[in-house]
Order: sequence, then C-alpha cells, then structure tokens
Amino acid sequence: MSDKLKKVLVANRGEIAVRVLRACREEGIPTVAVFSDADRSALHVRLADEAVNIGPPPAAQSYLAGEKIIAAARACGCDSVHPGYGFLSENGDFADAVTAAGLIFIGPPGRAMREMGDKVRARARMHAAGVPIAPGSAGAVDDLAEIKRIAAEIGLPVMIKAAAGGGGKGIRVVQDAADLGKAFELARSEAEKAFKSGAVYVEKFLDKPRHVEIQVLADRHGHVIHLGERECSIQRRHQKIIEETPCALVDEEMRRRMGEAAVKAAREVGYENAGTVEFLVDARRSFFFLEMNTRLQVEHPITETVTGIDIVREQLRIAAGRPLSLAQEDVTFRGHALEARICAEDPDNGFLPAVGIIKNLDLPGGGSVRVDAGLYEGMKVDVYYDSLLAKLVVRANDRAEAIARMKRALAEFHVTGVKTNIGFLLRVLEIGDFLAGEYDTGFIERHRAELFAPPSDGAERDVALLAVTLAHELRRLRSLRAERRGGGAGGEMSAWRRAGRRED
Repeated sequence: MSDKLKKVLVANRGEIAVRVLRACREEGIPTVAVFSDADRSALHVRLADEAVNIGPPPAAQSYLAGEKIIAAARACGCDSVHPGYGFLSENGDFADAVTAAGLIFIGPPGRAMREMGDKVRARARMHAAGVPIAPGSAGAVDDLAEIKRIAAEIGLPVMIKAAAGGGGKGIRVVQDAADLGKAFELARSEAEKAFKSGAVYVEKFLDKPRHVEIQVLADRHGHVIHLGERECSIQRRHQKIIEETPCALVDEEMRRRMGEAAVKAAREVGYENAGTVEFLVDARRSFFFLEMNTRLQVEHPITETVTGIDIVREQLRIAAGRPLSLAQEDVTFRGHALEARICAEDPDNGFLPAVGIIKNLDLPGGGSVRVDAGLYEGMKVDVYYDSLLAKLVVRANDRAEAIARMKRALAEFHVTGVKTNIGFLLRVLEIGDFLAGEYDTGFIERHRAELFAPPSDGAERDVALLAVTLAHELRRLRSLRAERRGGGAGGEMSAWRRAGRRED
C-alpha cells in the first residue's frame, strides 16, 4: 500500500468538514465533499475538489446514510473516508462497511468502537486492564431491585446511565432513594429512543467532579502516545462549551499517570488512529475512567495549539499505514489554550437552538487566535443539524493571558441574523471561580443567577458590546449610501465593491 492516501471523501459537514479538507489540501491529497440539499452552497462544498449530493436535509437521509456515502466514495475514485465527528464517526458497522467496500476508514477499527461504545463492556475491559473506574454495577442492570441494592452498597448519589450512551443522553442523577424508580424508567426510555438500546448501568456520582480527558494517537505498528489533558468541565446539559489545556488541577506527575492510563486503555482494545479517553476527577485528585471517544474530538484544536502537532495530519498518516511522526518523549507543551464553542442557541431559553440567515459576520483575529468555522454571510442556519457554528481558539503564555485574549476575541466575534451564545460565554469568563480555575461540571447550574441574568457590575461591558453592534451597522449603511451615490467623489465604486466583496 502507498504511504499516502490518494483521494479522501469527507463524510461530514460544517466546520469539521472544512478542517479535514484543509488538512488534506496541505498534504496534497485530493478531496470529495458530500452534501445534503440544505448544504448545497456550504463552505465545505466550495473548498473540496469535488462534491456529491447525497439526499434531502434530514440527516437520516443524507449524512447518516452510510450506503450513499460509500457509493459516492467509490464513484469518485476515493480510496478513503474521513468521518469527522458526530454522524457516523463512531458507528462500528459503518467503519466495517467502508473497509468491506475496499476503502480505508480514517479512524479506529469497528471492533474497537464497539468495545468502547458499550459503556458496560468498556468499564469491564478497563477494570481488567488496571485503568481506574468509578464504583458501580458490574454490568447492565434491568431490575429496579438490583439498582436499589447497588445504590445502597456504593451510597447515594448515583447516576443511572445508558450503556450505549453519549452526548449526555440517557443519564439521570439520583440524590434520593425514593427517586430511583422514576430515574430508572426515564433513563431507559431516553436510551432506547436515542441509541435503540434501553440497557443502563449504575455508577457512583462523584461530588463536584471535573471532566478531564486525554488525547491519544495510535498507529498500526504498536506505537501509542498521549498528547496531554484537556479540561472540559464547563458544560450545559452534559455538553461542553468551553475547554482548556492544561487543566489547573493537573500537575506533571498527575499528567503522567493519567496519560499512562489512557495509553493502557487504547492498547487494551487494539486502538488505532486518534481517540480520547475521558476521566472524572474528584476533589482528592483521584481520576476514574468515564468513556472513550473513538473519533476526532470537537476540542482537538487546543491540543494542537499547545503541542504544535496537527492531529488530523497524524490521522491521515496513520490511515495510510505510516508510523506516528513522533514518540512520547517528543511531545512538549507550550503555553495555555482555550476553546469556546460558538453556537446558534438561546441560553436564556433553555439553550434552545436558534435559526435564521447570517447577515453580517465579523470574525476575530490577531496573534494566537484561531477560528474553525464553516460560516459565511448568507448562510442559512436551520433545525436539521447541530447548533455549533464555530470554534474560537486562543493561546497565550499563561492562563490569565489566555482568558483576557479569549474575552477580546469573543467581543470581536460579530454575527447578526441568528441568536448566539457569545454573550453567555463572556459571562462565564468573568465569574470568579472560573478565573481561579476552581470549577467543576456543576459550574453553570451553581452560577445560574450570574449567567442567566445581567451581572450587576456588567453595565460597561453591555454598553461596549452594544456600541460595537451599532458601529458595525452604521458602517454598513454608510457603504450602501456610498454605492447608491456612485461610490463617492468622481462617481467611483466603493473600495469594498472594487475588491469584489458584497456589502449587503
């Protein structure tokens, strides 16, 4: 086999499709995009060398239609498929189908996905391998009496969790024994709807846990390394919105131990390609295996930023059969990085997704600022797909400087036409517990009064943000008037129009 992929089909959309396409372009690998009817004008379609329509907007008829994606790859002469994240990225059957079609799946083998995708089986494998796991049931539990027995044995509070879960679905936290029955039924019902499996298990709920994950890379030559940790405890509805690296709680010794546990977990299931081992960390800094995400993570850019390692490029190398380009001792960390997820949603209305057409878009810039996005003016944001619009990443010499840079960059990130969570993210960055690095997965709930109502001392910031919005609109109106007058003195076109840029 060649040591380089010949042509990659990117089986995704939005910012992650753009991210993968750019990595392929830098490696000199031709690309094919797939798109639904709703994404006909999307940025990832424009950036690819070729593009294939795979169906109507609903994901089940397009981005989740594995047979259509494989057919498109074969018709376009591709030798490989990159799934991105979400959609089919952790579907072991799809990975196997890609391989069976004579194509290379740029990710782990289907067997590894199945081993780690079933949370009960994964817990058992990790326990056998010596990776720390939280106290809980040895396997799936389908009897309320057994759930009550386990809860009494390990002590309340407990979590009832979907065995095939992910994305925060199928999870119920129980503080009172009287609520176990209702929580059991709700978790099982939600799991059945989301994952077509109602299997659940019981796990001890840690008090004020931190969600810390370790990035791993593994090739088919037996090399497995880790790229350090990411702190992912700022979450809404069990879904991350701000991540950072390094974690304020983790010192060099703890990083070494967590990294070794993550490498051990990957080796246990014969893992290949990029993956992430997630842990919960308690107040005593003990860590417990939570799950393994058998794909590229949304938050991978902050690891790239502090290590200088292009994780998607390593994915392409591994899939082509090449060894990792570095060993564990080559991995070094420089500075501090933060990522904020810019979403089309309404934080003050239960984070409900927002829809609309992006009218004006100003992206932040400057030193050590990165924006991963599939955005453009005129883009329609609808209900068919995830609310994530962009990822804003900053790096600085230390955490305080990184937070200041993120605040500045968020204030510069200007979107009209659709509601976003930018203001909410700015409020998170101003709360004392976050500034001190002393937070956990209950941060948002604990600070509801400050996050979901204007802070008493936030008037100056609100006025500044309003001023930015008004100034932007004033510039737009002035340019429109100038165009109608013929572009100013001498009847020339405006500078924007001469540059070929739209002014509407």
